[in-house]
Amino acid sequence: MTQRHPDKDHYHGFEQGPIRPPSEAGSLLIRVTRNCPWNRCTFCPVYKGARFSVRPESHVIDDIDAVHRHVVTLKKLADGSGSILRQDVSELMQCLSPQEQQAFGAALNWYAGGMTAIFLQDANSLVVKPDQLIRILRHIRSRFPWVSRITSYARSHTIARISDDNLKQMREAGLNRIHIGLESGSDAVLSRVRKGVDKRTQIKAGQKVKKAGMELSEYVMPGLGGKELSREHAIETADALNHINPDFIRLRTLAIPGGIPLAEDQRTGRFIKLNDLEMVREIRLFIDSLDGITSMIVSDHILNLFEEVQGRLPDAKPHILAVLDRFLSLSDQDQCRFQVGRRLGIFTRLIDMNSPKRRAKVDAFCAQHGITPGNVDVMIDEMMKRFI
Repeated sequence: MTQRHPDKDHYHGFEQGPIRPPSEAGSLLIRVTRNCPWNRCTFCPVYKGARFSVRPESHVIDDIDAVHRHVVTLKKLADGSGSILRQDVSELMQCLSPQEQQAFGAALNWYAGGMTAIFLQDANSLVVKPDQLIRILRHIRSRFPWVSRITSYARSHTIARISDDNLKQMREAGLNRIHIGLESGSDAVLSRVRKGVDKRTQIKAGQKVKKAGMELSEYVMPGLGGKELSREHAIETADALNHINPDFIRLRTLAIPGGIPLAEDQRTGRFIKLNDLEMVREIRLFIDSLDGITSMIVSDHILNLFEEVQGRLPDAKPHILAVLDRFLSLSDQDQCRFQVGRRLGIFTRLIDMNSPKRRAKVDAFCAQHGITPGNVDVMIDEMMKRFI
């Protein structure tokens, strides 16, 4: 149940949530809501047991103002090149209260990153009443008029219920990128993992974001259909995206840590997880089924086997398929070698296996831990759990 605290609640200082997209590493994080309003997806380990709440608007404004004060101070400390002495930072930190130190740390990190982007936390900031979110966005722009990008996560179910006019006003107020966890376009998969949305609504929401003039990133989770629904998951997800044509399609390979509902489904046999080889075949079918769109495929997460499976459609499609086909044509030993080397961070591309030094490192690790093509999938599963 959503908890809405009145504005008279005591302000405890600047807040930051636990999650942001990899692409927002250099962004200022402004927490508009706490946790996730849905929080039922069986594959997601984040926010479990945490109650959702909308932060009072005045508290969000106070956070923005606190960061602004510190940015002004940092600019005054900077020399002609924009650099700040570490000693000056340390002396300033010692003069601040613990509350102010949080905001100062956020301002300092943002300053170091160039101060170009802001990300609204947590899992679904657009669940806030439109007029309230628009006021927050306008205040952000008034304090940081130079910012080029303001981004938020959002659920398709939420966006589908927001009027086109309100979305347009949000865009005009500065919100210009939305990240949506599509995960799958298969109604069967979406139902099984309790996503709380169907394919039709996913398409509607994506199209509404694009119509509002916002940049759209759709997240896809290879493997979410398991062995039973792998083919349907690939084809239906591609079909949904063909109707949306998002700016970005971001791949996030399924991993199953302990303690989530999907782990129990796996334990009882209700869900059978794909191994890496099966996952590659599914991704190949998915990529091959994308048609008539100009999205940028992005594979920017350590859970993904291939960092080089990326590029703008349709031109990059032959290259992406060729990468996948090259892996599928490797011997069992070389496939195993790349799987391990990629998850260790030794390999990022298939061509990296041409390096004798890198191959030797991976082979030594495999020998030390007894990893073979016959047991590599067990080892990979354990490694991926630690990445979540």
